[in-house]
Amino acid sequence: MESPKDKAKKAAGYAAAELIQENMTIGLGTGTTAFYFIERLGERCRQGLHISAVSTSQKSWDLAREAGIPIRDIDSYTSLDLVVDGADEIDSQKRMIKGGGGALLREKIVATMSKEMIVIIDRQKLVEKLGAFPLPLEIVSFAWKATVLHIQDLGFKGAIRQTKEGKSYITDNGNLIFDIHFPSPISNPEEIDRQIRKIPGVLETGFFFNLAGKVIIGYSDGKVEIRT
Repeated sequence: MESPKDKAKKAAGYAAAELIQENMTIGLGTGTTAFYFIERLGERCRQGLHISAVSTSQKSWDLAREAGIPIRDIDSYTSLDLVVDGADEIDSQKRMIKGGGGALLREKIVATMSKEMIVIIDRQKLVEKLGAFPLPLEIVSFAWKATVLHIQDLGFKGAIRQTKEGKSYITDNGNLIFDIHFPSPISNPEEIDRQIRKIPGVLETGFFFNLAGKVIIGYSDGKVEIRT
C-alpha cells in the first residue's frame, strides 16, 4: 500500500511524463520521485511514444532500460529538449538543494544541457528557506582530508557520506560526497556557494540556481499543481 508521500511523488512523476512529446530528447533525473517519472515514461514508450533519453546516474540508466525507454550515451548529445528531476528542497525563487541521491554533479551537467528543467517534488519539499536538508558537495578523493579542512575553515560542519555498510559513498564519477549540516535555515545560499566553489577539491555543490522551469508539485490525495 502506497504511503501518502509516495502517492504525492507518483502524482508528480506521472504528471511530468504526460508532458513528454514525440521525438524529444530527455534527461532522466535520479531519486525516488524520478523513479515514478521513469516508470510512467516507460509505459508511454511501450505504448508507442518515440523519444531518446540520457541518464544522470547508473541507477536511473538501469531503471530506464528495464522500463523500455530508449537510453543513449550522454556524449551522443550536446543539448537536450528537457530534463525531469527531483529536488531535496526548493524555495519560492526556485533555488534548490539537490544531491541526496549522490548524483549532483551529473544532474547539474544534464540540467545545463537542457532547454528546460522540469522539477518534480512532493509538497514537503517546498521550503521558505533552504538549509534543513544537508548540502552535498562532490569532492575529489585525492587529498580529501585537506579539502574537508578547507570546508571546515569556512565555518561549515559536516561529514563524508557513508554507505549502510559504513564505507565512504562513491559517486558514479568515483568521487566522495561531503554533506554540510546547517544549524538553521540559510538566507544567503549564493554567497555560501561562492565561498565553497573557491576550494580546489570541490567539484560541485548541491545548490541549483536559475535552472528550474516548471515545478510540478504532487499532493497526498493524488492531485498536482504546476508552477511556472
